[in-house]
Amino acid sequence: MTQPSEQREQDLIWLTEKAYSALQEQLAGLRSESRSDVVAKISAAREEGDLRENGGYHAAREEQGKLESQIRQLEDLLRGADTTPAADDGVVKPGMVVSTRFAGDDDVETFLLGAREMDDFTGDLTVYSPQSPLGTALLGAKRSDTVAYTAPTGRQLKVEIVDAVPYTG
Repeated sequence: MTQPSEQREQDLIWLTEKAYSALQEQLAGLRSESRSDVVAKISAAREEGDLRENGGYHAAREEQGKLESQIRQLEDLLRGADTTPAADDGVVKPGMVVSTRFAGDDDVETFLLGAREMDDFTGDLTVYSPQSPLGTALLGAKRSDTVAYTAPTGRQLKVEIVDAVPYTG
């Protein structure tokens, strides 16, 4: 795991220990059982003869390519992940539960700033990526700060940080 000081906060892939462990298990399953299944499909299709016109063989090879891509993606994610709890200093950074209010609106929205892969582990709490336009604008801001950012629609928005506390799961 990479320590936060070695990476820019915007690029930090923050995961809970639970999410990190679950993704490691998923990767282990892909490397062993899933790979074995695909290799068996390829071998069975090879035994059918002419590979140029063998739809089963080509389908299995395509499945193998997708599987290897998924394995590489998970390896990269886990290699760059950090599970260190965020400091409780009110500064927005990955691993923080952030409450915000958009200018002109009284509604407060609360979300976790972290890796999107954590969606399955946070219950009803929405996860926003630090690389998203909102996440990028919020990084480094403190409670009661107002920041502006450009939404994907091109609209300029202002948001006030109501609170920022470490995620406790």
